[in-house]
Amino acid sequence: MEQAIESILPGSLVTGAWLQEHLDDPRLRIVDIRGYVKTTDLGNGRQDAIYVGAPDEYASSHIPGSVFVDWTKDIVDLGNPVPAQIAPPAVFAAAMSERGIGNATDVVVVDHAGGHFATRLWWALRYHGHDRVALLDGGYERWNAEGRPLTNVPTTPAAVTFTPSVQEGLRAEWDDVLARTQDHRAQILDARDPAQYSGGMVRGSRGGHIPTAISVPAKEMFQANGCWKSPEEIRAVLADAGVKEGTQVIAYCNGGVTATAVLFALERAGFKPGANYDGSWNEWGERHDLTVEGWRPGEPV
Repeated sequence: MEQAIESILPGSLVTGAWLQEHLDDPRLRIVDIRGYVKTTDLGNGRQDAIYVGAPDEYASSHIPGSVFVDWTKDIVDLGNPVPAQIAPPAVFAAAMSERGIGNATDVVVVDHAGGHFATRLWWALRYHGHDRVALLDGGYERWNAEGRPLTNVPTTPAAVTFTPSVQEGLRAEWDDVLARTQDHRAQILDARDPAQYSGGMVRGSRGGHIPTAISVPAKEMFQANGCWKSPEEIRAVLADAGVKEGTQVIAYCNGGVTATAVLFALERAGFKPGANYDGSWNEWGERHDLTVEGWRPGEPV
């Protein structure tokens, strides 16, 4: 009966004006998932990265009624040796239930600019069977720039029941990706920056990219002001990159986070749902039994 309640979301992307009008709607839960991938230049084309949430920023100022999710702790499998892997169903369900998100709850996700941390939760919810989710276009930064209400009062909603229903087709494992590099039944999209794709910038023990992958940088999906490009503009970007409409797609990045921005853009542009290679380069690059392209060991980066 709970699932029969009609969603109030106007689509997968909402404006600040729409969200402000619905701040007090009990059917809606706003999730603040601000965070960072903080990088350090190690020299010689090498880079290190650490993953952090931004709970202090939430505590200082957030959209009224929003709850906080730490993308590095709350929705990941902390026992997995590969960083930032999606939490198993029971762990994910508990995190949602504690934040007042049930199966009939509409969710709007907010990060700094409406980017890949927000799409990570968008994907994670859908992977666990919850399609009632949208992003705030432009995120917290645009909301703040527009002078909309903010608070430092934390939200503590009553717990509700979230029952997960895993959608296996939305997540790929390394062996799925390996098979697609050999049978070419899917296009593999690399959402990282071009320098990482080419091997010019290395994070981890190896650089380069997964064989057959094409470069589709997630940053190409956004306007200069941080808002999402229109579906027409996204289709143009995808066409220029060589993404074929109607084909199966697997996206990856460094940790299965930025890749979800490309998956969101694909669906926004009307393409069929794609899969996220959750292990991404954090796994593939460190598996020396798996081949990479664009990497020449022993040569300067």
